[in-house]
Amino acid sequence: MKTIRNYVYAAILAATAFNLAPAAASAEEVRGKFTLTHEVHLGNAKLAAGDYEFSYNPDSGSRMLSLTKLSGTPAGYMVLVPDTEDGKSTDASRMVLETTADGSYVSAMQLPELGVTLHFTVPRSTERQIAKASITATAAGQ
Repeated sequence: MKTIRNYVYAAILAATAFNLAPAAASAEEVRGKFTLTHEVHLGNAKLAAGDYEFSYNPDSGSRMLSLTKLSGTPAGYMVLVPDTEDGKSTDASRMVLETTADGSYVSAMQLPELGVTLHFTVPRSTERQIAKASITATAAGQ
């Protein structure tokens, strides 16, 4: 009976090892650092100026970008990546910012190490929409 138990235990251990090995081998997590000189919005997160570290794993079940603030008051963020696009490996690593009436927003992060560009949602300014509606209403009344 003890021999059968040892055999079953060894079989379960081997099966577990074979199932976990491909997942570990295919993980292509990329890590990096960046510095913000002013406050920036990234998704729903508001990032203060300072030094940050990020990590992103495209093979994970969810598309989440993890951020850790390294300078000043420590903070951590997990930001959903709504869209990705294949990037060229010749692209430079960079963040693309868009400025709105509400402040600066990250619209994209290029990660040539992974050959991917992460895209983030940039909200349209409410003030702009009100100004357009006001101008349209005035023009229609004339």
